[in-house]
Amino acid sequence: MTTATGTTPVGETVLVDISDRLARVTINRPEVRNAINRHVQSDLRRALADLRDDDTVGAVVFTGAGDHSFIAGADITQLKDYTLHTALESDMQRLYDEIEAFEKPTIAAVNGYALGGGCELAMACDIRIAADTARFGLPETNLSVLPGAGGTQRLARLVGTGRAIEMILTGRMVDAAEASAIGLVTSVVPAEALMDEVRRVADQVLRKGPLAVRLAKLVIRSGMDADQHTGLVVERLAQALLYTSDDKREGTEAFLAKRPAVFRGR
Repeated sequence: MTTATGTTPVGETVLVDISDRLARVTINRPEVRNAINRHVQSDLRRALADLRDDDTVGAVVFTGAGDHSFIAGADITQLKDYTLHTALESDMQRLYDEIEAFEKPTIAAVNGYALGGGCELAMACDIRIAADTARFGLPETNLSVLPGAGGTQRLARLVGTGRAIEMILTGRMVDAAEASAIGLVTSVVPAEALMDEVRRVADQVLRKGPLAVRLAKLVIRSGMDADQHTGLVVERLAQALLYTSDDKREGTEAFLAKRPAVFRGR
């Protein structure tokens, strides 16, 4: 799909750049504030499939083209034609489920407005880092629809039921500072420092054992929808697998020898 340097288009709406094990996926529709339509969904699926199988990629960051918008929601020109069957097919919800379950760590680099489907994509990522100019919101009720790509569920899990109901029913936007205060984003940095901070955080993750990172994601996500006892059982089983791995042996030996670990993902 792409080489270790340079930018490669995926379809007509997505750009992928890979550098030092970090893939940057850019939704490239700045003329419409990177609104998501069927083409974007298809191109994102293609990019995810390629990155899943690319051994040179250890983590993925999602962002939007330009300086003003991450993703300003779904493309309303298509939304007006949606029907009962469109909702039941749930293409965007399924795509965001795929992003949430992606085996490699994901980061949302929110560089501007993250509204509707944009906010929902950010919430599907493992880590959300926002520029201080970012704005978040789920304004679907203004169109007499609701956040249908996971927003009603992921927002409540991140910020609590009460805040989620208030944000969705009013459709109001929150700025980056409030998003940080309520737990919607992980951190906020000056806009000009956004990608440097993303790179710093990604490098921290990429230095860890990739099997441990993958299983930690799986255990945390699985435990969210289970009782604590079940979550603890899953945790024990994941730890048992890691105890048998070459990476565990390398990690402990490197620590005792006071040298950097060289993990191989097995």
